Amino acid sequence: MLQLFFWYFAVFLRLPKIDSPLIVGNIFLLTNRGLDIPWYELNIRTGLGVLAIIGCVLLGILSWNKRIQAIEEGQNTQQWFWILIGSAIATIGIFCFGIDWSFPQLENRVIQGGLNLSPEFATLLIGLSVYTAAFIAEVVRAGIQSVSKGQWEASRALGFKPSLMMQLIIFPQALRVMIPPLTSEFLNLAKNSSLAIAIGYSDIYAIGNTISNQTGKSVEILLIIMTVYLTINLIISSIMNRFNRLVQNNFN
Repeated sequence: MLQLFFWYFAVFLRLPKIDSPLIVGNIFLLTNRGLDIPWYELNIRTGLGVLAIIGCVLLGILSWNKRIQAIEEGQNTQQWFWILIGSAIATIGIFCFGIDWSFPQLENRVIQGGLNLSPEFATLLIGLSVYTAAFIAEVVRAGIQSVSKGQWEASRALGFKPSLMMQLIIFPQALRVMIPPLTSEFLNLAKNSSLAIAIGYSDIYAIGNTISNQTGKSVEILLIIMTVYLTINLIISSIMNRFNRLVQNNFN
């Protein structure tokens, strides 16, 4: 909550007025009314671009799996490597130039185009992202360091490059340690979103309080809020538990 107060009162509310916005890279506009970012336009070009991006991502996943399989079988991996690089470059190119973007522009003291993120929403997004990212980074660091030194030394002795060593030996073993605390962090992120009421953002908790004050049905509103948060947490838990079982089965 203290970090949310900092981002809201010390950063976003201190930004210049809409008359003289803070322009970042001729793409983002920062004012005391929030953050204006580029946003896509719904048309045929954007739809085709999204389909192409999905195709490139699927091709990249396929080439990644084939490359891992070729490494394990001792075969040449150059072709899969270049396909993976090509799909990544194509994805970035289509995302930048294949989608019809709407950029925010200041015209007659009005920002037109793009998408506006209110100061409250931008505060919640940045504050919770930075706060949770710090804990996730510590979990990843601890998971990698939990792999015994013998594994590092053995992979070096076998002549693995640092990237392949991390990809095939160290990181898969670290995942077994990382997934359970990562699940807790994701659950905490979902629950910490209720702090939005402290900076005036109308999330489900704030709306529930307003309805409760106007109707007097506190118990019913509380049950609805509990059901929503329980559903979100159960979805996150089921996805992470499934991923955890997949990782554990690969090492059994």
